[in-house]
Amino acid sequence: MNILLNDVEIRVLGSLVEKEVTTPDYYPLSLNALLHACNQKSNRDPWMNLDEDAVREALRTLNEKGLAGVTSTAESRVAKFEHRLGEAFNFSRPETAVLCVLFLRGPQTPGELRGRGERLYRFDDLGQVQSALQRLMTREPPLVKVLRRQPGTKEARYAHLLAGDVETWEPEPAREPAVTRSSIDSERITRLEEEVTGLQKEVADLKQQFADFRKQFE
Repeated sequence: MNILLNDVEIRVLGSLVEKEVTTPDYYPLSLNALLHACNQKSNRDPWMNLDEDAVREALRTLNEKGLAGVTSTAESRVAKFEHRLGEAFNFSRPETAVLCVLFLRGPQTPGELRGRGERLYRFDDLGQVQSALQRLMTREPPLVKVLRRQPGTKEARYAHLLAGDVETWEPEPAREPAVTRSSIDSERITRLEEEVTGLQKEVADLKQQFADFRKQFE
């Protein structure tokens, strides 16, 4: 399957994949929840400031490509959206986790993929990350490629190819993963954003239930 996605489609798809695992109680996502997921500042590189029209258009084109679609639940009348990567590619969980991190954070080393993908899938070791990368690289057409290592860096980075080919030479210096105060704060912000997304869904559902209740007396 030869699919070419734009940057907004990649961000929408990555956000859907991420939230399916990290906030399963609130997945599939409403348009508003998906917008917040796309625009959150933690675990995103680059940060985007999308509007509803951009997200809605990306959902439309992803649906045409068989990668996302609308679904409905008995608990809510609000339209909800889900990814369909499994149906399109039949990825394993490690492969899905690797691609999700590459979608949301750009090129990564195997060590970064293991650390930053931990919330999506707990890799046993770097060998398991490498195996997932190798399977993605040997698909037809390939979905991942290795970037040439820059001078002075220890590990090569990997990039996904669903948005087209990327430069073999990385334009930016590699960042060594480190457990710093800012990374701890980033994880805390992520958890808070996920809680806010859940609360927003509950408020929207309550508003809908109240509106339905009022209609009984009109």
